[in-house]
Amino acid sequence: MSTENATGTQAIDRAADLVALVVRSPNPLSFSEIQLRSGLPRSTTSRLLSALERQGMLARTSSGAFTPGALFVAYAARHRPESALLAAAEPVMDSLGDLTGETVNLAVARGDAVVQIAQVDAQFVLGSREWVGVEVPPHCSALGKVLYAYGALPLPAGRLATPTPKSLARREALDRAGHGIRRTGVATTVDELEIGLAGIAVPVLDAAGRPVAALGLSGPGDRMVAAFDRDAVLLREHARTLSARLTTHTQEGAA
Repeated sequence: MSTENATGTQAIDRAADLVALVVRSPNPLSFSEIQLRSGLPRSTTSRLLSALERQGMLARTSSGAFTPGALFVAYAARHRPESALLAAAEPVMDSLGDLTGETVNLAVARGDAVVQIAQVDAQFVLGSREWVGVEVPPHCSALGKVLYAYGALPLPAGRLATPTPKSLARREALDRAGHGIRRTGVATTVDELEIGLAGIAVPVLDAAGRPVAALGLSGPGDRMVAAFDRDAVLLREHARTLSARLTTHTQEGAA
């Protein structure tokens, strides 16, 4: 093997090692951490990281730390769409949680069910429970109402489950509620799943205007209802941000 080939192979091996370090790390890695763990000279580490960032294999956070880049997000979007959604949603949900203090929920439609795939816990002592993976009647949740209203879920037939006296009992009532949700872009529930529990949610749309998820807040009824107007504005803003992030990831994946 020529010296030139050996040098090229060594550079590829080193670059691959840096990518593996970042991808396997549970948290973003700073330049110093990567250089220390790799044992490479600073100049070599800097040159390789810059090349990997240009090729979309690595990216930087606002603090300059390194994370997996757009290529990994694009791959996840093709093979596990929810992984791309979760990656795009994390900073949006964190921001929403910081601004409201309430439990932030993200849900998708699977068949005729609503599945919550991510949550940011409330900052209050009296907050909401852990909802990820918990199945609830979709028509009793703000997240489910949004997905029904925007056609991500098929409307159920016949009489609906009524966990509380406030629950919608018939398909016709759910259909009527959907008209209002599409008009305002917001769904709410108060005491419909459980007495004392309230929620508010909005759709997350793709570039074509199709619903891909529902983003919402949940918590104690008295506190939530008093803040519905404020939270509706914040939810719409954050849902638009999430939609834009998803569109960006999709375009990068197609490039």
